[in-house]
Amino acid sequence: MVVGSIKTVIIGAGGMLGTDLCKVFPNAVQLTRKELDITKRDEVIQKIEKIGPDVVINAAAYTDVDGCEDNEDLAFAVNGYGPGYIAEACSNIGAKMVHFSTDYVFDGSKGEYSEEDEPDPINVYGKSKFMGERKIIENLNDYLIIRISWLFGPNGNNFVENMLRLSEEMDTVKVVNDQFGKPTYTVDLARKTKEIIGIGPGIYHITNEGVCSWYEFASEIIDNVVPCTSGEFPRRAKRPEYSVLKNTKTSPMRHWKEALNDYLKERKT
Repeated sequence: MVVGSIKTVIIGAGGMLGTDLCKVFPNAVQLTRKELDITKRDEVIQKIEKIGPDVVINAAAYTDVDGCEDNEDLAFAVNGYGPGYIAEACSNIGAKMVHFSTDYVFDGSKGEYSEEDEPDPINVYGKSKFMGERKIIENLNDYLIIRISWLFGPNGNNFVENMLRLSEEMDTVKVVNDQFGKPTYTVDLARKTKEIIGIGPGIYHITNEGVCSWYEFASEIIDNVVPCTSGEFPRRAKRPEYSVLKNTKTSPMRHWKEALNDYLKERKT
């Protein structure tokens, strides 16, 4: 597939990942939340069929993990049913769909998870994202489901920005040291998406390399961080302890520390 010659639509173009995808796919039709509400089936199908793309990239999601616990209907509407509607529209016109899922489809009890491992989510966010995966697979044959984790990037609120803000507001910042994953830089992810868009359908795990705890991640961002346990820092939604995604299908991306260094340099310019 020659990317430059295909008609591409990016849904969720105004989000953190969507913004970087738009830079990598500059000729794509860009749809923000105002321009397409993916929870409305008829609107989704009519809009996509009217545009007639070869590829639809869905970066729209409800990613507030704790908020999903209090807004369950919205979580399943956006993360569960919405991707299914997009897949249905893609099936109608013979388009390929690229969709981003999450490490939170796993319960975190196994260790590293490959693309073949069976999901078992433990919070509403993870359950809604897993539903989205199933809806895509039910409705479409030509899809890429890309599972990602611990996303940070220059175009939205994220862990890095939260740490920098809290570091200025507080003498010490407590961060949990018993949850592990792989930080992923949106700039790298967007480029990787373009690189792999022509490969065969299936589920892919795409993250930056390197495993760390949230505390270890924070320690690379700020100096006044101290470790704590999840029990000391209760959250509305239960988090998986070790939701590390193992990439067995594509070439690895660079280490998260290198990506973070670039991010921190970029935000100062």
